[in-house]
Amino acid sequence: MIGQTGSHFKTLEVVRPFSVMKLLPLLLCCGVLAAHGQSYRSLIAEADSLYTVKDFEKSIQVYVQAFKLESNNPPDLYNAACSAALAKERETAFDLLELAVENGWIDVGHLQEDPDLTSLHAEKRWEPLIARMAQRLEDIESHYNKPLQKELLQIRDEDQKYRMMIDSVQAKHGYDSQQMRDLWKTINDIDSLNLIKVQRILDTKGWVGADTVGGLANQALFLVIQHADLKTQERYLPMMKGAVAAGKASAADLALLIDRVEMRNGRPQIYGSQINMKDGKYTIYPILDESNVNKRRAEVGLPPLEQYVKYWNIQYVPPPK
Repeated sequence: MIGQTGSHFKTLEVVRPFSVMKLLPLLLCCGVLAAHGQSYRSLIAEADSLYTVKDFEKSIQVYVQAFKLESNNPPDLYNAACSAALAKERETAFDLLELAVENGWIDVGHLQEDPDLTSLHAEKRWEPLIARMAQRLEDIESHYNKPLQKELLQIRDEDQKYRMMIDSVQAKHGYDSQQMRDLWKTINDIDSLNLIKVQRILDTKGWVGADTVGGLANQALFLVIQHADLKTQERYLPMMKGAVAAGKASAADLALLIDRVEMRNGRPQIYGSQINMKDGKYTIYPILDESNVNKRRAEVGLPPLEQYVKYWNIQYVPPPK
């Protein structure tokens, strides 16, 4: 499974096992009716939620509904393969992985290390799949700026490494514990060093795109700016807007940066991405024109707010329009 900035929906009747590639023409021709009016993005968000609660069989069923509407998004296809593998639908998992690769999925390292896919390793289709991905990755990366990619990947790893510990440390020791304060000090120290490196890159090379360094390395630029101080965020926000327009940054990531800038300036956020801790409970920071927030989220590729906030155990009901 890959993380958000990734994905799992309500049950529909599915023939098991199924082949996405074999069923694709049929799925596409009847997609709008089959999904009962739900949007692709809302179905993907629902499937992710089912994955999170380990209901893998229902998760893969809802992915099937989503792929009746759209079937060329590599991260979603990959996440669906994870649900299929965990549901012991191995042939389905391979079909989904093949489709993900056909549509550009090339993170062979993540695929090999992902525990969700461990059950596939002994299957005869595994090694040929790995070989095809490795060859495709080599072909694609032949024109990358390899030193810059390496530097940005290291920055991304450092940015995420200790943040991945926050939930476990908080659950074990408490939000106001010394352990949490020590963890945040480590995070802030690393952020300061990473910001120096990223500012140098942005100021000399601009917002380098995935076509130059790959998707994960490209995202490191956003992560470091998102975790910087307000003055820095405001300085690079116009550059990121230009990068999104040029296809060199993610519109969804930009939405998160816009929300953080608005929140820090004491203004309502636009996309509902910012969550506060108040009296020991998570709450959503105020939203401008809240009745249309899900429309704005959909426009930038974010899931509905009611799905997004489940991670913080927030029960959200959209206001009437």
